[in-house]
Amino acid sequence: MRNEQEFIDLLHRRLAELRTGAEAAVKDALAMDGTTFQARQERDVMVAEQSGLLAAFNAGEHGLCFGRLLFRDGADHHIGRIGIRAADEDRTPLVIDWRAEVARPFYLATGHTPMGLRRRRHITTENHRVTDLHDEILDLTDTARTGHEGSDADAVLLAALDAARTGRMHDIVQTIQAEQDRIIRAPHQGVLVVEGGPGTGKTVVALHRAAYLLYAHRERLARRAVLIVGPNPAFLGYISEVLPALGETGVLLATPAELYPGVRATGTDTPRAAEIKGAATMADALAAHVRDRQTVPEPDAPIAIRHDDGELLLTTDIATEARSLARETRLPHNLARPYFAFRVIDALTAQIADRLGADPYGGPSLLGPDDIAQLGKAVAANRDVHAAIDDLWPALTPQEFIADYLTDPTHLPDEDAAAIRRDGGPWTPADVPLLDEAAELLGEDDSAARAAAEAARQERVRYAQGVLDLSYGSRTQEFEDREDEDSEILAAHDLIDAERLAERHEEADHRSAAERAAADRTWAFGHIIVDEAQELSAMAWRLLMRRCPTRSMTLVGDPAQTAEPGGCGTWEAILTPHVGDRWEHVRLGVNYRTPAEIMDLAAGVVRSVNPSFEPPSSVRSTGEGPWMCAVHGDSEADLADAVADAVVSETSREMARIAIIAQHRHHAALRAAVPAASAGPEPDLTRPVVLLDPRQAKGLEFDSVIVVEPGEFGTSDLYVALTRATQRLGVIYDAEDGPGLPAGLEGLGW
Repeated sequence: MRNEQEFIDLLHRRLAELRTGAEAAVKDALAMDGTTFQARQERDVMVAEQSGLLAAFNAGEHGLCFGRLLFRDGADHHIGRIGIRAADEDRTPLVIDWRAEVARPFYLATGHTPMGLRRRRHITTENHRVTDLHDEILDLTDTARTGHEGSDADAVLLAALDAARTGRMHDIVQTIQAEQDRIIRAPHQGVLVVEGGPGTGKTVVALHRAAYLLYAHRERLARRAVLIVGPNPAFLGYISEVLPALGETGVLLATPAELYPGVRATGTDTPRAAEIKGAATMADALAAHVRDRQTVPEPDAPIAIRHDDGELLLTTDIATEARSLARETRLPHNLARPYFAFRVIDALTAQIADRLGADPYGGPSLLGPDDIAQLGKAVAANRDVHAAIDDLWPALTPQEFIADYLTDPTHLPDEDAAAIRRDGGPWTPADVPLLDEAAELLGEDDSAARAAAEAARQERVRYAQGVLDLSYGSRTQEFEDREDEDSEILAAHDLIDAERLAERHEEADHRSAAERAAADRTWAFGHIIVDEAQELSAMAWRLLMRRCPTRSMTLVGDPAQTAEPGGCGTWEAILTPHVGDRWEHVRLGVNYRTPAEIMDLAAGVVRSVNPSFEPPSSVRSTGEGPWMCAVHGDSEADLADAVADAVVSETSREMARIAIIAQHRHHAALRAAVPAASAGPEPDLTRPVVLLDPRQAKGLEFDSVIVVEPGEFGTSDLYVALTRATQRLGVIYDAEDGPGLPAGLEGLGW
């Protein structure tokens, strides 16, 4: 113990030195006065690199070193959150990053396959103090004794599982299991599906996979960023500290409702409306509606346009030909619009040319090419011409287009159209994929913005040239009269041209890749991780696939927990439209979170509708079965009071981070009865008591869970709610509803 303590003290002294150096490097880099565009780029790279190192050093402060590997050949390595080297000439490794290949035996070695190990040591620390050591002997010829040997190789894992929850997910670098390690380090090309039931650690494995990929493919992924998609804000808050604790900050966490920049989806759809909006058929409906907006005049009602050279007629034939030409480009609607406009303007110009240039004797036109070009400019400047083009082929934004579509949905069955029809109101999460689809169909004609940017750049160049001309003209006569033509005295105009001088005054973008990605709908991420992937709709998957053209993805979920009406549910339904059969599937089968007593109950609920269902195997048992309470009262207040009493009882226990899971209709009464409970769209999960609905509870875990009125839950929602507890589970229901309890909860002898 003393030797390990001395080593930990040495590590933290070295870490403090590295942190001080990184802080100084950031400060010095920010103070650099770059005189060229390249110098500013180098400064920004230096700031980004040193800031990343500083984040890693800060992350390594807690649990810096957690393991030690002693090999048969005498090699001896300490394993930790980050790699740290000594300050000597050889930069001797003091601690090895857990993601390095040499660290793999810490997670994979067994007595049957020791991978060259003599023994493996687990080091437990609190702040900077070593509190426990646990040695596993993997070489039976190792007869040396340290006094820290243990017969239970899973002691460290079980201690972590039994620890009280904090309201935040913790990393598992100390306790990664072999099946988890293989997933974490799997090749990153293509789509990897990680399926696992409740408590199998699929989410935390996916997060550690993100950390590993950022370590193994730093240059590419740091530049393109990693996107992590979670089901709701509560879940993202729950996992938010895992990657920073591993020293990784180059990730963007978002819910599906947050994936269209500039839009806040605060509205709510009915389940039926969300299902319709999420169906793949919506893509065809929206594409058809875009074509509906590309119209032509009625054959007997051409558009008459006043012009200085006489009335112009925009006929059906002119508009139809222009529309065909624009559609043949296969460009998005807004990008094809100029082709439509140019063809209409050409046709209207020809009308004037035929009228003004007609030879009374039947000869060729009296107008030359220059004359016709001038007529075309006049037609193009006519406001009525532009108004007619806008009517027939309007420039559209995604927001305008979808808002208009929802007021009168087309290309859908009447009952589906009625279900999603609305006039105004806030955007909903199911609208976000529709907006993204519309953005793809419409495109953004940024020619005006690019022209403005180029004009601004040219203005900066002209200003810079004026500065240089002033510098040249202000040379002193004394300098002009120098006889030494080889004088080395240089002025600004000798050192830099106007283009580079203008570049020096451009604004540098100091945002991280993740920050820039959050604001750019067209950003292509280096890797995407999707949690609760089975819940996403077909339209949401179209959005995500556009965000990752390389299809480098890790999908995490459990089809048995599918609850959203529009969720794809099966991996084949999700992936076949986008990657065919080119994806890999792995399954986690061990439940580390849920005690066997609770898992047996939850499995019984699912088996009542799916007799062949096989849950993950729980690794531990608490000896304490779930409890049930029937409320004999006839009011909502009676039910809420019973829940409040249960919360008091659970709070009196040593580990008591409690979740109350109930449908929304009970939340007002429950909040009144348990005012200490945190609730709402983004509850504070670090509070002792949290009130959630079933969908909010996805992916979360608590010491104790109280499920209220289970008869109001669907099978999937109830399965999720029953498997959130790590220690104790209770169910409270109205006694009058007893006969209506879900199958699997009745007759259990509680």
